[in-house]
Amino acid sequence: MKIIFMGTPDFAVASLDALIKDGQNIVAVVTAPDKPAGRGQKLQESAVKRYAVEHNIPVLQPLKLKDEAFLKELKEFNADLQIVVAFRMLPVVVWDMPAKGTINLHGSLLPQYRGAAPINWAIINGEKQTGVSTFSLQHEIDTGNILFSQRVEIHEDETAGELHDVLMNVGADLLVKTVKAVKENKYDEISQQEVIAQNGLTDEPKHAPKIFKDTCSIDWNKSVKDVYNLIRGLSPYPTAFTSLDGKTVKIFAAKYELTNHEVQPGTHLSDGKTYLKFACPDGFILLENIQMEGKKRIDITDFLRGYRL
Repeated sequence: MKIIFMGTPDFAVASLDALIKDGQNIVAVVTAPDKPAGRGQKLQESAVKRYAVEHNIPVLQPLKLKDEAFLKELKEFNADLQIVVAFRMLPVVVWDMPAKGTINLHGSLLPQYRGAAPINWAIINGEKQTGVSTFSLQHEIDTGNILFSQRVEIHEDETAGELHDVLMNVGADLLVKTVKAVKENKYDEISQQEVIAQNGLTDEPKHAPKIFKDTCSIDWNKSVKDVYNLIRGLSPYPTAFTSLDGKTVKIFAAKYELTNHEVQPGTHLSDGKTYLKFACPDGFILLENIQMEGKKRIDITDFLRGYRL
């Protein structure tokens, strides 16, 4: 079975690597064009491209997915199946091309958390579990019939970065399982509406939209748990932030303290040596690892030794 793989970041590389190691026939990879990055604005290749080049897999990098030259080249591979992991939205002419269609790996238990940032939003919303799903592509994004899913527990102090790595590996295994089932035609599809009905869900599924700067700004009027979940749900990227002495400070790690107090929310307190904490209505957020505007990331004790509040 000839397979074309579409993806860009490290999350996708784990799946591509698992498929290669399982002996699947990846005939080509489609990934993002090289982009300038860093101070020197040197062209950077995607993680998927680097892997493909190392393994002598043909690479396609279209600027536009409806470009006639790209579509012609894609069709010439005569793939039986396409796989999408952390890639952009495909036009119908692309995802409908292979005889066995196109399969997507998504970092949530669909239909929950459709969208661009499912890992972040699951933690921000304080979920206790999430997972990965494989599904067949249809017209509306992340709405196709589910093939397989795997549940994963979210630990209380787990960050988005840590959960990302767990789901990356669980997802890679699930994708291999899915491809084998498709190859042997041994699978059942279930619509997401059926999943909603089976689980007795009365509310609309939660969404996972792209995260913008406004999302990352901490509102100290929220509960300590909400702020704590925001911090770990955005760590290590794009990172929750607040203001300290008129400067932006990113918070990578923190703890929380539930307690009654009369301190105005958003006020910071410190002994100047061991702790720096911000008030919420029901307690405090104790900063552990931060990055001040224009400075390097640093632990809070080291920060306090060199900074006068």
